Amino acid sequence: MTRPKAQSGRLKPDSLGFAMLVAAQACMRVRTGQALPEALKTVLSGHSQDTPEADARQNLSGAVQDIAYRTMRGRGRADAWLALLAQRELSSPLLRELLVVAMVLLDIALESTESDQQAPYSTFTVVDQAVEAAASHADLKNAKGFVNAVLRSLMRDRERLLPSVLSQIEARWNYPTWWVYRLQQAYPDRWQELLTLGDEPPPLTLRVNQRKTTVEAYQDLLTQAGLHGTLIGASAIRLDKAVPVSRIPGFGAGLVSVQDEAAQRAAALLDIQNGMRVLDACAAPGGKTCHLLELADVDVTALDVDARRLQRVQENLDRLDLKARLLAGSASWTGERPDWWDGQPYDRILADVPCTASGIVRRHPDIRWLRREADITTLSRIQQQILDSLWRLLKPGGKLLLVTCSLFPEESSDQARAFATRHADAGMPSAPGQLLPTRSHALEHDGLFFSLFQKEA
Repeated sequence: MTRPKAQSGRLKPDSLGFAMLVAAQACMRVRTGQALPEALKTVLSGHSQDTPEADARQNLSGAVQDIAYRTMRGRGRADAWLALLAQRELSSPLLRELLVVAMVLLDIALESTESDQQAPYSTFTVVDQAVEAAASHADLKNAKGFVNAVLRSLMRDRERLLPSVLSQIEARWNYPTWWVYRLQQAYPDRWQELLTLGDEPPPLTLRVNQRKTTVEAYQDLLTQAGLHGTLIGASAIRLDKAVPVSRIPGFGAGLVSVQDEAAQRAAALLDIQNGMRVLDACAAPGGKTCHLLELADVDVTALDVDARRLQRVQENLDRLDLKARLLAGSASWTGERPDWWDGQPYDRILADVPCTASGIVRRHPDIRWLRREADITTLSRIQQQILDSLWRLLKPGGKLLLVTCSLFPEESSDQARAFATRHADAGMPSAPGQLLPTRSHALEHDGLFFSLFQKEA
């Protein structure tokens, strides 16, 4: 990885230009298929010597993350602007991403000028710092004039060219074309609302650990810390303003966890009782595992195919003073039984199965660019295999909860109906079905799907 280096002191680690260049490196990795959180972790670790002080590292990390996430939400339009204004093939992936990052920030600044809203950076600052960023990097210094010319063209010609740009589906909605068409087909009356909502920053919602405190007591603790939250679920408090985890009172002591309100519904839907054997079949990072243990004294097995991800589960358990059995293994298998199973059937099984994550795109805006339409079919097949396998481990009278964070019916309602058709012994108690993302004063959550099955006794 090439690292931006300051030349003649012009590009300092606390400058916008430096943050733009680091964000461009992360976005470049997303183009090659790496998820944004991992890309950010990789590139930021490469700049630790540029920011040896903890505060400086935290400030750089915050700025880079903010810019990179804004870029993922605006990449479709920035790509269109670049194709229109660059007028040449860009051989340097880093130059391309620096321009895309700058165009997203510049577009935001220009739109805010028109609407009297405040942008994070002024148009002058964005152009100046993008040019400085190019000038400071050994591979880009000869392109600083080009960067300046392209960005100034956007400022000069944006109003005239905007109708042409917005006629392109990906530029208009900042989603892949297939994604837009899929939502149009599934939700003909709400697809535009869903696309727009997916571009908004997500809420920060907490789950109160009622083994350690009460909702009322925790709200008082928030007030003492100068924060305010709205109760939007039985144990769900949405903070009025997102803050770093380090500023959330009682987080380290296990009083609360960060979890979306819709995701908090899963554990309650399983209707667990003390003494039950429960399998969380796709457990990492462990939010639902821990919630199950907060609700009742149950024997929980947390299974995940990736042994490394189980470490996150253990960290969450340790923070909350909870215990579960952690196993690395697949939730689908061939043959009589999985090698990780002890042969004793489960009273309850939670199957939060792999999916496109289309319902949580506002939390993970890179997902839209990483997924391909063919992934829907592939993931649906994997879901089917997991559900059919897990059904064999459930006791008669036991319940299995299917959860996906998808908006596409093939991964949710269609999957549930097909499962019920294949298994004549599967009753379907009441469950919420498809929850669409929503934002209101009283309720705010991601898009999740729930279907509950009970095996005939």
